[in-house]
Amino acid sequence: METWQKLLQASITKPGDLTRRYGIDPHALEEVAEQYPMRVNPYYLGLIKEVDDPIWRQAVPSEQEVHDSVCYADPLEEENQSPVPNLVHRYPDRALFLVCSECAMYCRFCTRKRKVGGESMLVNRDTIESGLDYLSEHVEIRDVIVSGGDPLLLSDEKLDWILTRLRAIPHIEIIRIGSRIPVVLPQRITMGLIRVLRKHQPIYLNTHFNHPDEITETSAKACTRLADAGIPLGNQTVLLRGVNDDPTVMKRLMQRLLTIRVRPYYIYQADMVQGTDHFRTSVEEGIEIIRALRGHTSGLGVPAYVIDAPGGGGKIPILPDYLQSLGTEVVLKNYLGETFTYVNVQQQLPKEEPLQVANASKTGG
Repeated sequence: METWQKLLQASITKPGDLTRRYGIDPHALEEVAEQYPMRVNPYYLGLIKEVDDPIWRQAVPSEQEVHDSVCYADPLEEENQSPVPNLVHRYPDRALFLVCSECAMYCRFCTRKRKVGGESMLVNRDTIESGLDYLSEHVEIRDVIVSGGDPLLLSDEKLDWILTRLRAIPHIEIIRIGSRIPVVLPQRITMGLIRVLRKHQPIYLNTHFNHPDEITETSAKACTRLADAGIPLGNQTVLLRGVNDDPTVMKRLMQRLLTIRVRPYYIYQADMVQGTDHFRTSVEEGIEIIRALRGHTSGLGVPAYVIDAPGGGGKIPILPDYLQSLGTEVVLKNYLGETFTYVNVQQQLPKEEPLQVANASKTGG
């Protein structure tokens, strides 16, 4: 058994297991863990400094999860956009392919909180074959995001089989993997896994650091292995109350990500997922964080701030008001609040082609 498997096996799955270490009363949390599964492996548990710190909030159940009357089980309507089980086809040329129902840690803010880690999410060879058939039949799909659960929890052999089958579909050009493994169980990034991923290039991997304390020597080593294998790494941060809803924290996170060769990709406004309302911030706070990043740190470290629209509308970018007016002159505001004017170019309307009138030949008497 490899190190990562031993860590996974030693995971805490009941709030009562935290009592001795942190002195909490677990009884109120037992009900939460019955509804929304808990799993925290020893590596990630070791990052917690105190009760209710940013690491704790992401990993340990809260009573607030079962008292959320605002949000919805499936706010992005993934189920309505799933032509076959565990495959979401929302955008014209790409699809989300769910190949695993488990995670190395069950994040308390998960978009698929309704089913990940529970019996309602069935993933087996039949569902995977069904998804592969759909992808083969739909030639407009050129980009597949392999997700779950966490696909990197699969064995090397099973992951290799899935990637081989995807690579055999001629119109699929890009394979992306969505995984929090480099953050919560970086020991899984073994050389064996690297060999599998290198076989199926181009592979992109988007991971999910939410706080600077998650960037450790171990997680940095995992990201280095992936980057050295030629796998571009992106990061999708979720804006979370009590975790990273502070411009200074977010700036430090983005800067540190660049040092471990991970490019900040998105900051997500937290989805309206039932059981997560206590994590949500105002959109104004998100805009202020982007304002605090733009111009104050490298452009490489400024991700897109997006809302994944409720109802399945897709990602919508949200920007501060840099554009003040648009006309013959473009009035702009920079990161310091100073105003500048750019002379616009008049739109060139396409020239109308002269009307061609065909000469009608006269026939008949």
